[in-house]
Amino acid sequence: MALNLNVNGKAYSVDVEPETPLLWVIRDSIGLTGTKFGCGIAKCGACTVHIDGAAAKSCNTAASAAVGKNITTIEGLSADSKHPVQVAWTEIDVPQCGYCQSGQIMAAAALLSKNKRPTDADIDAEMSDNVCRCGTYQRIRQAIHRASELA
Repeated sequence: MALNLNVNGKAYSVDVEPETPLLWVIRDSIGLTGTKFGCGIAKCGACTVHIDGAAAKSCNTAASAAVGKNITTIEGLSADSKHPVQVAWTEIDVPQCGYCQSGQIMAAAALLSKNKRPTDADIDAEMSDNVCRCGTYQRIRQAIHRASELA
């Protein structure tokens, strides 16, 4: 079945089953590999994308649920990697292994789009669904505060 998706401002027609996880459509059908597979049950956040501006776990979102919506992946967050969150991530040197970082960045960008000056408690609550196996949570929090200053 052909589904029409808008990913990073570009229209795609993909021939997949409607219940195919959006993650696999993004990675395998469209070829954007910045969104990562972590757990497959929406518990780690490595697959976080934006759907109509809100953070969503693409591993458990059916591709059909995204039809008619604007999907943004890490590749579409900024054409030049100058989104305030990306700049702050670099300034604070957040990543260790880096595997979870695209999901962390997408979740942080969604947070800042609705809360321009989050507190530590706001950050902890919003980011609690994104797991970093390396434990860079303090740097993630610092980078979100820094991004709020840059925005």
